[in-house]
Amino acid sequence: MSTVRRITKNTLVTIAGEIAGKILTLVFMIYAARYLQAEGFGILSFALAFTGIFGIFPDIGFFPLIVREVARDKSAASKYVGNIVIIKVVLVAGMFGIMCLTINLMGYPHQTIKAVYILGLEAVLEAFSMIFRATFQAFEKLEYISIGKILKNSLLISGAFFIMHKGLGLIGFAVLYPLAGSVSLFYNLGIGVKKFVKPKLEIDVKFWRWIMKEGAPFWLSDIFWVIYFSVDSVMLSIIVGDVAVGLYNAAYKLVFALSFIPTALIASIFPVTSRLYTSSRDTLRFAWEKSFKYLFIIGVAIGVGTTFLADKIILLLYGSEYASSAIALKILIWAEVALFLSIALINLLNSINRQIIVTKVTGTLAILNVIMNLLLIPEYSYVGASIATVITEFLSFMFLFSWISRSEYRLPNRNILSIVLKTGFAGLTMGGFIKYFGNINVGILVILSVLIYFAIIYLLRGFDETDMNMIRRLF
Repeated sequence: MSTVRRITKNTLVTIAGEIAGKILTLVFMIYAARYLQAEGFGILSFALAFTGIFGIFPDIGFFPLIVREVARDKSAASKYVGNIVIIKVVLVAGMFGIMCLTINLMGYPHQTIKAVYILGLEAVLEAFSMIFRATFQAFEKLEYISIGKILKNSLLISGAFFIMHKGLGLIGFAVLYPLAGSVSLFYNLGIGVKKFVKPKLEIDVKFWRWIMKEGAPFWLSDIFWVIYFSVDSVMLSIIVGDVAVGLYNAAYKLVFALSFIPTALIASIFPVTSRLYTSSRDTLRFAWEKSFKYLFIIGVAIGVGTTFLADKIILLLYGSEYASSAIALKILIWAEVALFLSIALINLLNSINRQIIVTKVTGTLAILNVIMNLLLIPEYSYVGASIATVITEFLSFMFLFSWISRSEYRLPNRNILSIVLKTGFAGLTMGGFIKYFGNINVGILVILSVLIYFAIIYLLRGFDETDMNMIRRLF
């Protein structure tokens, strides 16, 4: 199978799995939001954000390190998995203890503390599942990751119906996460051991020092990403209250559910670009330029469409109680557009062993995000948190793009200007169409808008002969 076809196959498999998983997650969140109402949903969202922050600490960058290094040498899989499992046993125990101590010192109500305890168990289980998902990705067998996500999310949504039927409330919803996480771990462990790797549990101190040193930049980047993806919910809860957290997360969950699009592409291309760095840098440059271009085109379409349809989307999915979330959705969607572009840049830097650049950028912006939230949340509540997120994401893109523009992988200015102008014109046309025909059925409006957008890009030759040849080769 050619590299292009293999990437496409893995991307489509991942997208299919992510779409199914995200739909199930979205249904789960919608039912949770409606059932728990704004305050209860705010507590659940806070607990998820709080445990998410602590959940990143046991990783130390192991996930991308396994993907990159095992993609280059698959015979090393057993050594990586065996050593990392033992390291994580120690780190996870410490993480859980510190998390429980911290939430108690913060003086939250008993119900919130209990929810954090329960969701913390899911973070423990996820820490070990990640090892095997990284192995699947390194072997470019992403269908197993997709199946696992669908399995886990199916359990969540079916459990949600049971919880609502029995009236088990907030804690019932929290319990669903570690239950689904347990099944997910057994699935990943079973597939991993049967098809890919027989972990050799060992304590190789020299190897531990190397993987911790090499993984540290990945790990710090992940910490900073989690901080400015989760700290807004935590700060809203502390400064404003749980209702604001609920309104914010109604929009936030919708926006960042769309991250599956760049994630699917990068999950497929990262093992390939990691190998290309050591074998063919010209091909690596080609792959990165195409991924950036496609993510830019898709991101602008999503940004424009969501901005004009935000009010209808919120009312359709959540009901009138969450109508105020529409303004947050209109703002946050542009953070997602910036994230689309940043992910392409981050993949390139991680592939060429320059993950330290990502670490420095994300660290700086995580601090800036906290400062902006402190300034904006007291005055503008969840709208201020939305603005802080957008500013952070765009600054992240600008800093990363600035570094790459000074490297051998810089994009030609002529190419950038061309795609920006063509995509911008297509986006404005699509926005005008949505505004003018806003009264027709939402589903039909979305389909027609997307067709118009991509037709204009095609007519303006936004897709060059190389793009068309790649499409023909796929078929």
